[in-house]
Amino acid sequence: MRSYLPAFACKAPASLDEALVTLASEPGKWTPLAGGTDLMVLFESGKLPPGHFLSLWKLPELRGIEVTDDAITLGALTTYAEVREHATVAFELPMLAAAARESGAIAIQGRGTLGGNIMNASPAADSPPALVAYDAEIELVRASGARWVRYRDFHTGYKVMDRAPDEILRRIRIPRRDPGQHWVHFYRKVGTRRFQAITKVGIAAIGRVEGGVARDVRVAFTSVAPTVLAAARTEAALEGQAFGPGLVAAARAATRADVTPIDDIRSTERYRHQVAENLADSFVHALFAQKA
Repeated sequence: MRSYLPAFACKAPASLDEALVTLASEPGKWTPLAGGTDLMVLFESGKLPPGHFLSLWKLPELRGIEVTDDAITLGALTTYAEVREHATVAFELPMLAAAARESGAIAIQGRGTLGGNIMNASPAADSPPALVAYDAEIELVRASGARWVRYRDFHTGYKVMDRAPDEILRRIRIPRRDPGQHWVHFYRKVGTRRFQAITKVGIAAIGRVEGGVARDVRVAFTSVAPTVLAAARTEAALEGQAFGPGLVAAARAATRADVTPIDDIRSTERYRHQVAENLADSFVHALFAQKA
């Protein structure tokens, strides 16, 4: 049963400035709307509460992919299809490209956006763990100014974010890495099916081996905590360590301490704990299989 359409209001500002003025003039009243792929599911099922929505879809200030010497910057309205098809993104950020390929069907990939995926704040989302592992920053703008936030610190609880009611996500910035340092990018999504399935457990992890030890390790999980999880204990267990059975055991134990999964309709707490440990184990082996 669909939601009752007259109970909703939608405004489409002509510019980012107009959108910011609208949010500032009536704080908390308007909800920014990007591609709407998740919202429309709720609407069609009758589960979307009545409200006021501010459509950002036609704002050019939120689009585009910029590549500079230091970073790759993606507009908040960058779609999964654009991520997947951009040569530099696909080559240098393969985990983000993999997440884009596995985010719903082709039609969803042409409409769903990185910004929407972030701001929807689902702990099962596909692209956020890659953004955490790649040390992404996000730019939040309001009528009075702008600020950058480290993405791994942005989600503070289930559907809770470091965002003021009058702020809009404008850009995502990811630092570029020297490809000569032999980085290992490890992305896995475990679901009922390979594609078009919500993640039961997922991982995005990156690192390199220098002098026989792990360096610059970043590990993020999805569907094992109230938010996308920056696995700090797992990172610390691996950083500066050489390969061996003790390291694998330490990584598994650290992951078990990092994650706080639950039982739900898709899986169980026990299963998620086991799979998360297995994924951490696989990342350790993949990391040290790469010759520095």
